[in-house]
Amino acid sequence: MQRDYMEYDVVIVGGGPAGLSAAIRLKQVAEQNGREISVCLLEKGSEIGAHILSGAVIETGALGELIPDWKEKGAPLNTPALSDRFLYLTETESIQLPTPPQMHNHGNYIVSLGNFCRWLGEQAEALGVEIYPGFAAAEVLYHADGSVKGVATGAMGTGKNGDQPGEPGMELWAKQTIFAEGCRGSLTKMLFERFGLRDGADPQTYGIGIKELWEVKPENHKPGTITHTVGWPVDTATYGGSFMYHLEDNQVVVGYVVGLDYTNPYLSPFEEFQRFKTHPAIKGVFEGGRRLSYGARALSEGGIQSLPKLTFPGGLLVGDTAGFLNVPKIKGTHTAMKSAMLAADAVFALLQANPEAQGLEASGYSASFKQSWLHEELHQVRNIRPSFRWGLWPAMIYSAIDTFLFRGKAPWTLRHKHADHEALRPASECTRIDYPKPDGVLTFDRLSSVFISNTNHSEDQPAHLKLKDASVPISFNLAKYDAPEQRYCPAGVYEIVGQEEGSPRLQINAQNCVHCKTCDIKDPSQNINWCTPEGGGGPNYPNM
Repeated sequence: MQRDYMEYDVVIVGGGPAGLSAAIRLKQVAEQNGREISVCLLEKGSEIGAHILSGAVIETGALGELIPDWKEKGAPLNTPALSDRFLYLTETESIQLPTPPQMHNHGNYIVSLGNFCRWLGEQAEALGVEIYPGFAAAEVLYHADGSVKGVATGAMGTGKNGDQPGEPGMELWAKQTIFAEGCRGSLTKMLFERFGLRDGADPQTYGIGIKELWEVKPENHKPGTITHTVGWPVDTATYGGSFMYHLEDNQVVVGYVVGLDYTNPYLSPFEEFQRFKTHPAIKGVFEGGRRLSYGARALSEGGIQSLPKLTFPGGLLVGDTAGFLNVPKIKGTHTAMKSAMLAADAVFALLQANPEAQGLEASGYSASFKQSWLHEELHQVRNIRPSFRWGLWPAMIYSAIDTFLFRGKAPWTLRHKHADHEALRPASECTRIDYPKPDGVLTFDRLSSVFISNTNHSEDQPAHLKLKDASVPISFNLAKYDAPEQRYCPAGVYEIVGQEEGSPRLQINAQNCVHCKTCDIKDPSQNINWCTPEGGGGPNYPNM
């Protein structure tokens, strides 16, 4: 069936902080220059904010550049950061360490990033941006000369096995397409390969962040309090740590991040998080409390040396889909927003100079990035995350030297040497980790957690988790690594069934998927391909 199409000056894929900031900035600069510019934004979640998950503590510098009167316009930044704690945990003790300067949060705000994006969406729509939630961009469209023409949404209502025709989707054509898909974007992966955007860049390295939202007893609630920890429960060779932020209304967010370059295939980030909450310095906050929501999301940790080429004929990359996270700060919202604003300025300048041109490259974006505070900020901290390959204590010592002695201007750059999926050691060389059973009060299993993420995928759509070779999960992953997909997935999507009967097979429970993208990153055979499901599917995060 032939697809209908709509034409715009700019199409934006993704309704997170980067995509929305790009949309707002485009409309602002067009108005300042007396121009009309048509902007369309697609969001695969059921609403803006539905798939957004982050800690989150937000710096307001980029927000102030974008919307100077954000306070008067009611931005949901309600909880100022008041105190920071940085703890090293052993199994039974906690030691307070000096808070690294990058982690000082005076002047910042603890927020629900989903609610912040909902507010950004309102600002964008007020400026005339057309926002279409529930529509997933599933395909990149190209002109005959190979430049990007736009995107197409996926077919809707296909049969359970993908064998029944559905609605063919819609094509959106644009003079420039901005990809703001977030970490490990499914379309961005294709663009990397087609245009060689990762040539010359270090491999990207990732983390998996797992988060819960709790309502705690009033006497345990201290609004504005921020706690980060390193150490237990992971070993000192594994990059990992926690966050705990006290919001308003007796709500506390708690989460754990594990670097996906870990080596032991028996490690489960989900179980490490559950175990972390049982620490004597942590569990008291949640006594008598109630867990409200759960979610998980991968994040790009490689820093400036892992950034791809940002532009290509007809399009640009912004936000975490490119990898603008400042890892030592544990913040990516302000960096994502700034990257999007720089991209929007470059796109407008390109369209101003070439009103009817299609498929050109907005190379001014890369140039302006190199002259921006964003480049300076990321360059100063470039060596901290890769230093953790030496282990926790050598990395912390090096980070102190890099920060205080060299002030981020060391005459060298540490490199990321391999992709995360290459890091696993064979199961025969590793020690199995015996995790305690959940108690259902403080610690929980995956399925009950997925339930409160409000995850849903319609039953009549084909599975969006594709295997390149159906034999590999058993012949390679199970045989060599004891099927690590059973453990690295935080949603119970992957199960080995039939093993006791001697005929093991991989069962994929795609309806459980919370769209974290960990499987696409960590699968040691790179046999799992995360594809875009039908729009509106996946989690529906409230206040996350």
